[in-house]
Amino acid sequence: MERVSRMVAEKPVVIFSKNSCCMSHTIKSLFCDLGVHPAVHELDEMPRGGREIEAGLSRLGCNPTVPAVFIGGELVGGENEVMSLHLQRSLKPMLKRAGALWV
Repeated sequence: MERVSRMVAEKPVVIFSKNSCCMSHTIKSLFCDLGVHPAVHELDEMPRGGREIEAGLSRLGCNPTVPAVFIGGELVGGENEVMSLHLQRSLKPMLKRAGALWV
């Protein structure tokens, strides 16, 4: 859990992802299309630490564990939560408050 907290603090937007997950790809594409450059941690590319981080995300309530999106250090959730925020036009203001988006 402490490791996840440290990683989440490194940038305004942090995404825990897996290369094999199509929803992770969709969420990463959405943020890039919005002009946001998140810190992306590919759990399936981490030799040992990926499983530890995935267990920490599960303890935080991420189910499924990827994609897991943090904005401004706070857990937003997975693809359903992020897409809902985007459709409600709440995602951009949240990104602006976190300092991840300036326009």
